[in-house]
Amino acid sequence: MAKVELKQPIIDEIKSHVDQAKAIVAVDYRGLTVEEDTKLRKQLREAGVVYKVYKNTLLKRAFEGTVYESLAKHLEGPTAVAFGIEDATAPARIINEVIKTSPKLEFKAGVVEGTYYDEKGIQIIATIPSREVLVSKLLGSLQSPITNFARVLKQIAEKQSEVA
Repeated sequence: MAKVELKQPIIDEIKSHVDQAKAIVAVDYRGLTVEEDTKLRKQLREAGVVYKVYKNTLLKRAFEGTVYESLAKHLEGPTAVAFGIEDATAPARIINEVIKTSPKLEFKAGVVEGTYYDEKGIQIIATIPSREVLVSKLLGSLQSPITNFARVLKQIAEKQSEVA
C-alpha cells in the first residue's frame, strides 16, 4: 500500500472536522505535562470541541481550498488544533483559561467564523463570552425596563387603593 493511500483516511477525517467547524484554533503544546494536557482535553471535550494533534503536512492538505487555509503558515513545529463544532469561541476561551495555569501552552492562530486571527487576535476572541451568556445578558437588559415599568404601575395602583 502506498503512503498516500495510508494518509488519505486521516486527511478525510480532518476534512470532516473542518466541514463541521465554526472555528479552528492552532496551539503550540510544547512543554505541557500529561496531567495538564489531559485536563485541557477533558474541558474541550465537555464543551463539544474536537482537539487533535495531526502532522502539519496533513493539516495543510486538509485546509487547502477552505477558509482555514490561512492557518497553513502557522503549521510549523508541534501543533494541536481545536475544532469548535458547536460554539465558535469555545476553543479559544477554554484554551485561554488553561494558559493562565499552564503558560507553556501558546496560541499560534485561529479562524473564527471565516475570519483569520493571529496570536494576539485569537487572545481577544478568547475574552468573548459564549453565545448563551450573551443572549442571557441581552434578554436581561430587554427585560429590565419592562420589570421596572411593572413595579411603577403596581406602586401607583397600591397608592390609589390607599387613597380610596
